Amino acid sequence: MRHPEIHRTHRVGWLRAAVLGANDGIVSTASLIVGVAAAQSSRSGVAIAGMAGLVAGAMSMAAGEYVSVSSQSDTERADMDREREELATDIEGEHAELAAIYVARGLDPVLASQVATQLMAKDALGAHARDELGISDSLSARPVQAALASAGSFMVGAILPLLLVFIVPSPALVWTVSGSSLLFLALLGSLAARVGGSSVWRSVARVTFWGALAMALTAAVGSLFGTMA
Repeated sequence: MRHPEIHRTHRVGWLRAAVLGANDGIVSTASLIVGVAAAQSSRSGVAIAGMAGLVAGAMSMAAGEYVSVSSQSDTERADMDREREELATDIEGEHAELAAIYVARGLDPVLASQVATQLMAKDALGAHARDELGISDSLSARPVQAALASAGSFMVGAILPLLLVFIVPSPALVWTVSGSSLLFLALLGSLAARVGGSSVWRSVARVTFWGALAMALTAAVGSLFGTMA
């Protein structure tokens, strides 16, 4: 009798991009707002800086993810082309190579050869892609998906601290944006950990520490240059 199993590896591609985008959206936009506000800038100046940071950051994240994941995709494609050529020119050698992989994993040579024969009879390229190259449908590179997820999540993350600029009084802006952004980061870390099945507390501690450090440094720089201006 079959029983349902829940695995999370199929979420790796979009989850990584989405968490990275949202985290950067909160941290970079909140840090920019805090830094500019600490320099005693006007509310309109802080708002313009925050909106410019949102647009520039979203485009940067999309472009960066697309280029990065496209490079991975190109590498995977090249490996698949090479494997396809080797299967066409040396099928026996590829069979022996696949069987050796199964022997290394614990099968006896006879059984390993039988498994390799049956898998290659059904889908030789897929068997080698999965077991020799480590390429599968759930983990393969998807540049467009990664770019859209990263840019979209960056914008969602950036909007959260940006909205506070229009609501919170200017004197309280630095501390309110900082505290709220740390809360947003903690919620993001908790959500990412639950979706990915990892430790919630470790994830929360990681994102809040680096967020607090980024905002503290930009606030210090803003205060310094604001005093000098």
